[in-house]
Amino acid sequence: MLAATRHRKIIDELQQRGAVKVAQLSVSLQVTEKTIRDDLEKLEAKGLLKRTHGGALLLEPSEENIYPLVYPNNKLEDAKEMIAAAALKHVHTGDIIALDGGSTTLAMARRMQNKPLTVVTNDVLIIRELALHDQIRLVVPGGYRHHNLLLHPESLDWVRRMNIHTFFLSTTGIHAEYGFSVFTPELAPVKRIFIEASKRVICVADHSKFDKGALFTFASLPEAERIITDDDLDPLILSKYQALQATIEQADRSGNE
Repeated sequence: MLAATRHRKIIDELQQRGAVKVAQLSVSLQVTEKTIRDDLEKLEAKGLLKRTHGGALLLEPSEENIYPLVYPNNKLEDAKEMIAAAALKHVHTGDIIALDGGSTTLAMARRMQNKPLTVVTNDVLIIRELALHDQIRLVVPGGYRHHNLLLHPESLDWVRRMNIHTFFLSTTGIHAEYGFSVFTPELAPVKRIFIEASKRVICVADHSKFDKGALFTFASLPEAERIITDDDLDPLILSKYQALQATIEQADRSGNE
């Protein structure tokens, strides 16, 4: 079994149970306990769990987890609303924008005014939110439904030919070494194509995403023009990423009113 497959199974088990034991994982995954301890050490380094004596505990779950959520994650809801309000200040009449799948981009859609605008998205919850806005030109790449996203190789080729002004990106993890990453391999090429089709990329992510690395990197930190987050980001973490030349915009709570 490949290490990436083991890691996904370990995280899956953690999300179901909240804690795992090295001995149990060794039996269920049919590898040595040393291999499991090495796996847990690597996952802890990515900020995905906390090792304990003989096992590990799940940290606060991320927005995406291993699979995209059919219903948006309501954790840190106030922070996501703050970020959404700040992100919409970067959207202007006549813009062509793309909204990635996720609860923060869904919060953007819910706040979006009905004004002349083109919005590209493959998130069915965002589509439902914007469908009745008669001034918004809603562009939906087709495909089969994979949880709350529409996916198909031909639709991605179509996106590649678009001229998108701004892509509002969601991510599972933001990490100095691993960049922007997700757990689900199907999502990485989708995000990649939207990035390549866009003049600028703005990542919208709450503070819990920082210093987290998921299994699949889809972009480096410099590929995002800025990261919009909330004001609960630890100042030391903020300084760390600013030292890496990342532009961090912290949303003002007064803007969420």
